[in-house]
Amino acid sequence: MIRIRDISMPPEHNPHQLGFEAAQLLGISNSKIRQVKIVRRSVDARKKPDVRIIYTIDVAVDGNEKRILKLSGCKRAQLAPTSFYKPPKTDKKMEKRPVVIGFGPAGMFAALILANAGLRPIVLERGEDAASRNAKVEHFFATGELDTKSNVQFGEGGAGTFSDGKLNTGVNNPRIGWILHQFVRFGARENILYDAKPHVGTDVLLTVVQNLRQRILNLGGEVRFNTQVTGLLLDGGKLTGVQTADGEQIPCDCAVLAIGHSARDTFEMLHSTGIPMEPKAFAMGVRIEHKQTTIDEAQYGMVNPVLPPADYKLVQHLDDGSVYTFCMCPGGYVVAAASEEGRVVTNGMSYADRDGENANAALLVTVDPGEFPYEGTLGGMHWQREIEEAAYKTSGSYRAPAQKVGDFLEGKASTGAGSVQPTYRPGVHWCDLHDVLPEKISHSLTAALPKLEGSLKGFSDPDAVLTAPETRSSSPVRILRDESRQSKLLGLYPCGEGAGYAGGIMSAAIDGIMTAEAIIAALEG
Repeated sequence: MIRIRDISMPPEHNPHQLGFEAAQLLGISNSKIRQVKIVRRSVDARKKPDVRIIYTIDVAVDGNEKRILKLSGCKRAQLAPTSFYKPPKTDKKMEKRPVVIGFGPAGMFAALILANAGLRPIVLERGEDAASRNAKVEHFFATGELDTKSNVQFGEGGAGTFSDGKLNTGVNNPRIGWILHQFVRFGARENILYDAKPHVGTDVLLTVVQNLRQRILNLGGEVRFNTQVTGLLLDGGKLTGVQTADGEQIPCDCAVLAIGHSARDTFEMLHSTGIPMEPKAFAMGVRIEHKQTTIDEAQYGMVNPVLPPADYKLVQHLDDGSVYTFCMCPGGYVVAAASEEGRVVTNGMSYADRDGENANAALLVTVDPGEFPYEGTLGGMHWQREIEEAAYKTSGSYRAPAQKVGDFLEGKASTGAGSVQPTYRPGVHWCDLHDVLPEKISHSLTAALPKLEGSLKGFSDPDAVLTAPETRSSSPVRILRDESRQSKLLGLYPCGEGAGYAGGIMSAAIDGIMTAEAIIAALEG
C-alpha cells in the first residue's frame, strides 16, 4: 500500500473524498484506488475558526506502486511500512504457574501476553468483576456509601476503567499498534486505531475489560476476584509464593506486581517485608471544570457539532515549580474516587461520546520528596492521606470541597455555583479550598490560574469550578527493579503505575507487556 500524509479536509467533509484526494496526489484515475485505510486523523485549529481535519491514509492501487510513486512526484507519499509487533511464544513450561497481582492495564496486558504464550497465568485482583464493580461505584455516587474493596480505584480494569480511557502516550513503542488492536478486538470503537488522541470511554471500557478477561480464560489463564495479596513467601532472597487475605498460599516462582497507585496497604506490606522502594515525585491539586462550549470556542473559535469536543493540555512554569493540566476529559464528569473510609478523592471520566455539558481536567502541582511533611519511603502516601482526610472533614461526608475560581483567587469561600454546575456526585460542599489544600498547592494554583488564561481564553473564568482534592495522579513511591525487571527479591516483577513506571493506560499496558516478555525470555534462557 501507499501511505499519504497531510491530507487536509474541512470538518463537514465526506470521508469518500479521501479516495479522490489520493488519486489526484498520485496522478492516477480514481478507478485505480481499490482501498482507503485511515492511518491517522487529527484536528488542526491553528488558524481558527478555519479548522481542518488532517489525515494520513494508506491506499491500495491497481498497478505497480513503486512506479506510481515515482511518476507522481508526491513528496507526501511513500510505501506503507509492513512491520508489526508479534507477541512472543515459547515451547517451555513453568513448573509453577506465574501469578499476576492486579488486573489494571499493566496486569491485564501482562496476563494476556503470558496466556498467549501458553503459560496459564493466575490473576489475583482485590476488587470485583467489572459488572459488580460498576454497580458498587454507581451506588457510591448516588448515596455516598463507600465499598473499600470495590470502587473507582479497585476492581477489574483498575483505576483506568473509570476515566476518559485515553490511549495516547508520549512513548514511541512498537507495541502501541498491537495494544490498540486488542482494545478494538475486545469492543472499543475502530476510530481509536487512527485518531491522534484516541480514547475509549468508561461505558465502553467496562465491556472491553470483560472481553479481555474472557480471552485470558480461553487461553488457559485464571482470574480470581475479591482476592487480595497480603503477603509474600520468601526463601533465600527468592519468591516462592504469595499469601492472600483469606490465608491461602499460592506457590509461584514469579509474580507480576501490578497493584496500581492506590494500593496503600500493599505498599505498607511491601515496605515491612523489606522490598526495596523509594519515595518519588508526584503531583496533587484539584479538578477544574468549565462548560464544554467555553473550551470549544477557545480552541476552535466557534462551536461546531461536527467537530469533536475540544480538549487542551496546559503548563505554567513558576519560580518554585510547575502547574499543569492532566487527564483532560471533554464532555466529562468529575467523579468520587475514594478507596479508604473518611477520605475524599476526585478524578475525571468521560463516556465514549463525550457528550456531557462540562469539560474537566486535573490541575496539578508537582511535589518532590524533599517537600513532603513526612519522612521515609511512604512519606508521600501519608501526605496524600492527610489531605484527603482534611477534605472529608469539611463536610463530614464524601461530598467534595468545591470553590469557584473567582472566589479562590480572591480568597473567599464560595456559597454556591454560578454558570458552571459541578458534576461531582454525591455532591459538593462549597467552601474555601485554601483551608483544605497545602499552602504549596494553593499558592501555586493562585499564581498559575491568571497566567493560564493567556494560554486558553476562559480558563480562569470566575464561575469555573475547582473540586478537591486530586491526589492520585500517580504513585508516590517507586518499587525498585533492575535491568531484568525484577526486584531485589528474585521472581518479583514490579510494573505499571503502582510501581512508579507508568503514567496512564497505554504506558502501563506497555510496561506490563514488556514485563511479561522478560519473564518469557528468562524462561527461554
